[in-house]
Amino acid sequence: MKVRFILISALSFGILPVGSVCFAQTDGETPQGMLAAQIRMQGFACDKPLGASKDTKRSKPDHEVWVLKCDNGTYRVSRFPDMAAKVEALR
Repeated sequence: MKVRFILISALSFGILPVGSVCFAQTDGETPQGMLAAQIRMQGFACDKPLGASKDTKRSKPDHEVWVLKCDNGTYRVSRFPDMAAKVEALR
């Protein structure tokens, strides 16, 4: 719990870039939940994440690409280390 508080504090104060957050899961956290939180911090709406799948064709080392399905639309989320995610609305 303490690590999560430090991570959230670092993100909110701009100490840690948003794109540098890795997906080390803890109890109750899912990739779609973490991706939804990340794109919400970047100004996109995703109140109810329905699923996420990694796009293996577009992903490369140090560049993950995910397709995130939300109740209000579908997004392609490209994640680079030490940078904000690139988010594209697909539908």
